[in-house]
Amino acid sequence: MSRLKKSMIRVLATIVVVAAVMGNGVTLYGNQGKVQAAGRPVTISSCLISGEDVVCEMKASSVPSSDDGKFYVYADEVYEDGPTGDIVAKVDAGSNVSVSFPLDYNTGKSNLSRKFLIAVKKSGEMVQVSDEHYITNPEALSGHTSARMDRGIKGILPDITKVAGGQLEELGIHQVVYNMDVDEICSAYGVSGAVPYNYNGQTYYFNGARLADYDSTVKGFNNRGIQVTMVLLNGGQNPYASDLIHPLAKEDDFSCPGYALNVKDAAGTNHLKAIAAFLAQRYDGTNGCGQVDNWIVGNEVNARTSWWYTNSTSLDFNVNIYVKAFRIIYNEMKSMNANVRIYNSIDQEWNRKSNPGSFLAKEYLDQFNYYINREGNIDWGLSYHPYNSPLYDPYAWNGPAVWVKNNLSTPYITMQNIDILINYMHQKQFLNPDGDVRSISLAEIGYTSSFGTKEQEASIAYGYLKAASLPDVDAFILFRQTDDAHEMESNLALGLYDISGNKKPAFDIYRDLGTANEAEAKERASEIIGMDIDQMISENIIWTRNGDGVVQ
Repeated sequence: MSRLKKSMIRVLATIVVVAAVMGNGVTLYGNQGKVQAAGRPVTISSCLISGEDVVCEMKASSVPSSDDGKFYVYADEVYEDGPTGDIVAKVDAGSNVSVSFPLDYNTGKSNLSRKFLIAVKKSGEMVQVSDEHYITNPEALSGHTSARMDRGIKGILPDITKVAGGQLEELGIHQVVYNMDVDEICSAYGVSGAVPYNYNGQTYYFNGARLADYDSTVKGFNNRGIQVTMVLLNGGQNPYASDLIHPLAKEDDFSCPGYALNVKDAAGTNHLKAIAAFLAQRYDGTNGCGQVDNWIVGNEVNARTSWWYTNSTSLDFNVNIYVKAFRIIYNEMKSMNANVRIYNSIDQEWNRKSNPGSFLAKEYLDQFNYYINREGNIDWGLSYHPYNSPLYDPYAWNGPAVWVKNNLSTPYITMQNIDILINYMHQKQFLNPDGDVRSISLAEIGYTSSFGTKEQEASIAYGYLKAASLPDVDAFILFRQTDDAHEMESNLALGLYDISGNKKPAFDIYRDLGTANEAEAKERASEIIGMDIDQMISENIIWTRNGDGVVQ
């Protein structure tokens, strides 16, 4: 990304960590996690927006006894648990029950991003009898549904100094990824240039100068026919946005590029709702500020001590608060523009973690999906970073046998064995509400030239062509356009331009991929690899190496 990527300079450990089975011996969705449904007798089947109301459907396997024979529908904020929020409806208990209540959209009582649960009154006390459930069709509110700028998968993390000269057009770039620190765009009343925004009955303020920068950047890409994916980070540096930092990220003096968003209290939660709504509305393509089609919530969030920091080492806790932030951003953004896609983000450390402060990507993905299914399935997308292992390994087509395996127990998922991830996402429990495979964005992937430019050429060709062969992959975004001096200290010369601004040979091969000149790019890559690259990809031939040997 635009700053030094800490995960790129981790020291690789030597122990393979296998995803753990839940303590009670029950496995959900393949080592999915530690939290299960409590076996409550009432199930909320759906919570859907219908006009100005929410319609809640529920079923009871056995109607729980109660003082008055009623079901009470509670609307909780994400930081509330149990029957502690507002009672929004009361209905006669039964095996199949439907009830509606006001959405109260854009008011202080808005239910758009709240979670709902059913309770009954027993001996004068309210007892929860269902799991929580969110609204799953926020797009029903959308007044601005902008046509997406889907043109192709070829993408890059751009060098802003190399945009005006037509370099992106020369490369044939279809999409770019860009970073936004949500705290950085916040401001306060009375600050010069602050932009007011009233949402849910409260006025919030945004930094006009920073917004103008983003407006110009996004419009500049759009004007070149390039789709924009924005990564939402929380840098924690702006005093006007201190309420966005989760309390467990504030408890100790730990500095990192990204902090978990605050879904623990009203101030942080309400601020986050307003930010998500504001951004989706501003960049919906109708306001003269540009269009962002894809939003990624955080970066490699399983890398807790690098990008989504709290001081808790509990997988379930960290996934739980991430899902809450994700739900807020998803519902608020989709209510403004039905066509935006919202992605989570995990790294390539599938069954092995090089940093003890991280979580395994597989177990994080499993637990995330568990919560989404339990609380109402939505059309989330997966942003995955299939870097080589180690990160500075120059061979995308021939990785170390110890790290790259062609089965689900593989320590890492790289472009060589990306089919494992794709197949994993084809499982029934991972499908979107329409029963389709989710959008998969390879939103960050790069190959070094530190050990030779030929290897970088062939690796980029292999990675791109492998991605292009997979219909479920919607983006292949190279990291980066120009080398970064700090990353180069770790042998990560990932750019298509060197540090002096000169094009590397990889520029030409990436330019030709996906064009009428692709045959020349394939021939060049095949020569370097020593095998026809089309055959290698179409037959899914995976080479790995042990020391001085090559194993097929």
